[in-house]
Amino acid sequence: MLMKFVAVTDNHLYQKAYRSGSRKSSNTVTVYVIKDKSAGWLARKHPLKIKVNRIGISASKKVGGAVQRNRAKRVIREAYREIDKTLGIKKGYIVIIVPKPACTVCSMKDCLRDLSYCLRSLEMTEKGKVQKNGKKTDGENPETAAQTTEKEQTSPEKSDV
Repeated sequence: MLMKFVAVTDNHLYQKAYRSGSRKSSNTVTVYVIKDKSAGWLARKHPLKIKVNRIGISASKKVGGAVQRNRAKRVIREAYREIDKTLGIKKGYIVIIVPKPACTVCSMKDCLRDLSYCLRSLEMTEKGKVQKNGKKTDGENPETAAQTTEKEQTSPEKSDV
């Protein structure tokens, strides 16, 4: 069973991430990342004694009404969970995710793609890094991996007769 995220509750941590954190934007989200100085203390308090990220999702009224803001936050939380499960996200950081108005009308797949791009660009994923030109250097994209395995399964095997 997955544990809930540790939320960023203090305003000064949001301000610190905005001021001095690394930032990457895409069409649907902006991600701010900063090293968490309390990561060791949080790891000792954690039931499994592991480092965790503190996650903050800040949806302003520019995103839309309450329903749209809550949908954007739900989609972002699920996308973050999926990326953590597939690519793995480095631990011991404060991650602030700010949805843009386009996040309310996009699909889960679009949000997942954009969030994954931002986290890879900030070198927060365990697998797959993005160069400045936008191409991956290592790791594997789950969609292309599935396509290659499907091609391998459907292609007939050649045999010498």
